[in-house]
Amino acid sequence: MENTKRIFICGSALQGQPDHQNLQEAVFLGQASTQPRYRLHAAVDGWHPAIYEIETGGISIPGEIYELTQAQFDHLAATEPPHMYPSDIVLDSGEVLTAFLYPQSLIEEYSWPDISHHGGWAAYKAAQLTLAE
Repeated sequence: MENTKRIFICGSALQGQPDHQNLQEAVFLGQASTQPRYRLHAAVDGWHPAIYEIETGGISIPGEIYELTQAQFDHLAATEPPHMYPSDIVLDSGEVLTAFLYPQSLIEEYSWPDISHHGGWAAYKAAQLTLAE
């Protein structure tokens, strides 16, 4: 059996989001949230989430856990926006998984809005749809 990797998804590849197909046939393992050590921003006019770890003032980010083969992970990594990189993320359970983070320096350079108060990417996108109506 091929080696697999468990990853944490908390952005545009979530169920119901436009990039979910980038997970291909990855196995959904359940819902989870991070420890409150992260900030969430809307990068490139809300095109994708930008998440980074912070020492104080972080939030818990909700998301989903998937099990991917190496080929599925490689495909997902290739479809991520520029500058996103795989890194460890700590769940509220204490489990450490891989997630795709974004350099805090670039978020600050472009002054992308902090959307942490929405409580997650899906909640932010839902609020954007409500505003557009």
